[in-house]
Amino acid sequence: MNVLIVLTSHSDLGNTGEKTGFWVEEFAAPYYVLADAGAELTIASPKGGQPPVDPKSETPEAQTVATKRFFGDFDLIDKVAHTVKLSDVNEADYDAVFYPGGHGPLWDLATDAQSIALIENFYKNNKPVAFVCHAPAALANVKAPNGDPLVKGKEVTGFSNSEEEAVKLTEIVPFLLEDEMKKLGGHYSSGPDWGVYVKTDGLLITGQNPASSEAAAKALLEELKMNR
Repeated sequence: MNVLIVLTSHSDLGNTGEKTGFWVEEFAAPYYVLADAGAELTIASPKGGQPPVDPKSETPEAQTVATKRFFGDFDLIDKVAHTVKLSDVNEADYDAVFYPGGHGPLWDLATDAQSIALIENFYKNNKPVAFVCHAPAALANVKAPNGDPLVKGKEVTGFSNSEEEAVKLTEIVPFLLEDEMKKLGGHYSSGPDWGVYVKTDGLLITGQNPASSEAAAKALLEELKMNR
């Protein structure tokens, strides 16, 4: 069971002068769910090397069991520092892909040609694709085999407008994820703000927010077991 994890390479939070990147919990929890289940994991990013970490995800209030495990796992920290460049990744080498969030994907993965092609190839070859929080932004320009947006007609979730409002970034982000999913024809729904909420529609798995990262990874594992 080989799973690819794709992290953002984008570090600037719009024009605020603040930094963004990937959200530690949304990487760490899925990584350990999958690794503990015996998956071989490869970490990639558009630029390769060290992906930027959202500094807010390193604050004390953002810590979980998984993040504490990660911060003590120096082998994994080193692995993250040397991500594979997305252009060097071949979908044929993997059984599934998982995209953690953080605000970064709104800027780079939403329009990254390598990422778009990769997701389309995974889906076309009957392999599950999973995204959590802001990572469904990577689906914005992904097409289904019939040429429609991949999310069209599918049950999806992701960081909600009310959650974006709560973190006061509604005017900063390039687009609101909830609005984008609806515009593309996705059947978007969400649970209570900051609660666990995951939607699985065939091979497509989406989780709403950081709290949903572990559940999204478990849903991906279930899908992998069904696919074997």
